[in-house]
Amino acid sequence: MLMFDSDYSLAWALYGVAALGCLLFWFRVTRGMWRWLREPLRLIAAVLLFTPTIVDPAKELFAPAVAITAMDMIFQVGNNAWRAVADLAMYGLIAFGLYLLLVAIRWPIERKYRRRRDTADEAEDSRTLRERMEDDSDDELDYTPSRGRMRTEPRL
Repeated sequence: MLMFDSDYSLAWALYGVAALGCLLFWFRVTRGMWRWLREPLRLIAAVLLFTPTIVDPAKELFAPAVAITAMDMIFQVGNNAWRAVADLAMYGLIAFGLYLLLVAIRWPIERKYRRRRDTADEAEDSRTLRERMEDDSDDELDYTPSRGRMRTEPRL
């Protein structure tokens, strides 16, 4: 069994496991969505679940920013809500900036692969063997390398 220094680290470990479970559930919920909607929604969920905010600066105690915001607004205690919202906004902007950088790198690469796949699909002949043989009987002298024939076969 793991030994924890205090209840504080045990609480963070339990919260981390629960937040990871919630994030995996959110991944499951959003898997059928359009990709450009699914990825930002997953990023928002990750930022909301995993953003810490400081509760007591003297003791350096942290808590989840969403929990601090909800507790301060519901029970009207403390003045940490604005700090928690500021932390959420800051981490959200950093995460979306990194996401946009990833998209800017990924987009040209995907376009290149899509263009290569489309040209390969156009070059591939999707006819059956019977259709090819019927078409070949009409024009026996047309031997172009683009159609896949490189040599002449004798016909009986």
